Amino acid sequence: MDASSQESIDQESLTQKSIARKSIAQKPSIEAKETEHLSAQNLDDYGELPFVDLQQYHEPGYDAGGSRLAMLSWWLVQAICFPLSPHFAHGFRRSLLRLFGAQIGAGVRIRPTARFTYPWNVEIGDYSWVGDDAVFYSLAPIKVGRHCVISQKSYLCTGSHDIADPRFGLMTGEIVVENGAWIAADCFVAPSVRIGANAVIAARSGVMRSMPSGQVCWGTPCKPRRPRPMA
Repeated sequence: MDASSQESIDQESLTQKSIARKSIAQKPSIEAKETEHLSAQNLDDYGELPFVDLQQYHEPGYDAGGSRLAMLSWWLVQAICFPLSPHFAHGFRRSLLRLFGAQIGAGVRIRPTARFTYPWNVEIGDYSWVGDDAVFYSLAPIKVGRHCVISQKSYLCTGSHDIADPRFGLMTGEIVVENGAWIAADCFVAPSVRIGANAVIAARSGVMRSMPSGQVCWGTPCKPRRPRPMA
C-alpha cells in the first residue's frame, strides 16, 4: 500500500470519528427536546390546570391521638403479629388491640387480616365479629356495638378531604355501628355515618349517610329498602 492510500484511509477514519463525536454531543440535546415535547404534550392531554395544590396539603386541627412511637410500634405489630397469628387466636388479637388502647369487649372475634389504622380510636362491643380484610380506617373514632358483624373486605373510613379547599384539607368524622347491625361483604362506610341498631347493609353497598334501625339497606348510594324480619 503506497503512502497516498494510507493517508486517504487515515483521513477517512478521522472524518468518521469526528461525525461520531458530533452525534454523541448532539444526543443529549435531542433527548432533552423529546422529553420537553412529551411533557408539553402530556400537559395538553390532561386538560386544565389542577385546582388543588398538594404541595400545600394540610390537616387543620387534626390529632390522631397517639404518639409517633405508638403509631410505628402498632404498624410493626400489625404487619407481623396480626396476620401471622393462628386463625383461631381471637383472644391474642383482642389482647394486642387492647395493649394499644382499643376498647374490645368479651368474645369479640377478629380475623388475622383485619386492619386497624389507630387502635386507640376503636371500640368494639361484646361478641361482635370483624371479618378478613376488613379495614377500620380510624383517623377518628369507630364505635361498634354488641353482636355486630363487619364482614370481609368492608371499609369503615373516617377520613375525607375538603373538595372546596385548594389545599385539600383533611376532614374526619366518627362512625357508629349500633347493636346487632350487620355490614355485609365489601361495603364502604363514609365518615360521620351511623348505622342503626339491627340494620342490615347488603354486600357492596356504599353508605354515604346514616341508615335507620331495623332496616335492610343496599345500593350506592345506600338506601333503606324494607324492614328487617325480626319475629
